[in-house]
Amino acid sequence: MSLIRNRDIVIIGLQQWYTPIGSNCKNIALQFARHNRVLYVNSPLDRRTILKQKDDPNISYHLRTLQKKEPSIVPVEENLWAYYPSAVLESINWLPAKARPLFSWLNKRNNRKFAASIKEAITALGFSDVILFNDNDIFRGFYMKELLNPATYIYYSRDYLLGVDYWKKHGEKLEPEHIAKADVALANSPYLTDILKKYNSNSFYVGQGCDLSLFDVTRQYAVPADLANIKGPRIGYVGSLNAHRLDLGIIEHIAREKKDWSVVLVGPEDEYFQRSVLHQLPNVYFLGRKELKELPAYIKAFDVCINPQQVNVLTVGNYPLKIDEYLALGKPVVATATRTMEYFDSHTYLARNANEYVTFISKALSEDTPALQEQRIAFARSHSWENSVTAIYEAILNTA
Repeated sequence: MSLIRNRDIVIIGLQQWYTPIGSNCKNIALQFARHNRVLYVNSPLDRRTILKQKDDPNISYHLRTLQKKEPSIVPVEENLWAYYPSAVLESINWLPAKARPLFSWLNKRNNRKFAASIKEAITALGFSDVILFNDNDIFRGFYMKELLNPATYIYYSRDYLLGVDYWKKHGEKLEPEHIAKADVALANSPYLTDILKKYNSNSFYVGQGCDLSLFDVTRQYAVPADLANIKGPRIGYVGSLNAHRLDLGIIEHIAREKKDWSVVLVGPEDEYFQRSVLHQLPNVYFLGRKELKELPAYIKAFDVCINPQQVNVLTVGNYPLKIDEYLALGKPVVATATRTMEYFDSHTYLARNANEYVTFISKALSEDTPALQEQRIAFARSHSWENSVTAIYEAILNTA
C-alpha cells in the first residue's frame, strides 16, 4: 500500500473545519493526520462575512483571534490543527466578468494577504517542505503555488463549481489556468477527472471515501414512528429535496403509475417541492428533515431506495454519497443513469427515464435476495477514506 509519512501538509479549501456537516476535505485531513502533520486552514474572513455574520459564534471566535483574544491555531487531535487566518480579504466576486483585470488584481492582493497569514501558522508550527492541498478553492488559492512555494501543489476537484453562477463568472477563465499549474490534479468522479485531464496530464481519479459507521447493517433499527403506519412497498429517498438536482416528474410518474406503492421522501424541501403536485398525491409522503443519526432507520425500512436526479451541469459529475449509504444497508437502489453512476452499475439499477424507474423498481422488488444484499454491502464498504487517501498518495508519489 502506498503511503506518505512524516510530511507536513497544509489544506486550504471551501469548507470550514467548524462546519457541523462532514465533508470530503475534513475526512481527507483526518486520514492525512494518521501519518503526517496537518494544518487545516479555515477560510479567511472577508468584509462581507464580517458585516453579515458577525453574530455567528464561529465568526465571532475568528474575529477574536484577529484581536489576539483567542488562539488562532487550535489542536483538533494528534497531528492535526485548525487555523483561523489573520488575513481579512476584500469581497470581490460581485465584479462583473468584463472587469476581469480589476478582479485579477484584487484577487492577487487577496492571495498575498492569505498566503502571508498561512506563512505565520507554518512558522509557528515549524512546518517545512509542505504539501499544499487545495480543496476546490479556485480564487483564494489561485496564486498559492507561487506565493507559498510548496514541495507539491495539489488541486482537488469534488464538484462542478462552474455550473453555479457565483463560480462561473470568473471561474470559467481562472479554473482551467489553476488546474494547469497544479503539480497534481485529483477528482472524486470519472467525469470531473476527464475535465482535469483537458488541462493537466497529471490528473487522477482517486475515488470517494465514505464514513459509513452510522450505516451499519448489523445493528437493529426500529421502524421510525412516522413511517410505521405507511404501508409497503415503501419506495424511499433520503436527502435534500431540491428541484435543481431532483426530477419532480420522475417522482410524480412513479406515484401515479403505482398507486399501491408508497413513495416516501425524507429531507428538507425547497420552494419548488413545497408547491409541487406531489403534495396532492395520496401515496406520496413527506417526512421532513431528520438528524443524520436518524437516517439509517428510515433507509432500513425502505423496500427500494431511489435517487431520481436531474441530469444537468450540477449533477452529472457528482459522486452521490447517498448511494453508498443505501447500499451499505443492503438496499436495492434505482438511480438516474449518469457517467458517475456507471461505477455503480453492477450493484444498482440505472434508469434513463421515468418509465424505466417504474420498470426497475418492480424488478428490484421481485428479485432482491440475501446474496444480493451481501454484495451491495461489501461494495459500499470498499469505499473507505483509507482507500481514497491511498490513491491520493499514489498520485503524489507517481508525479514526484
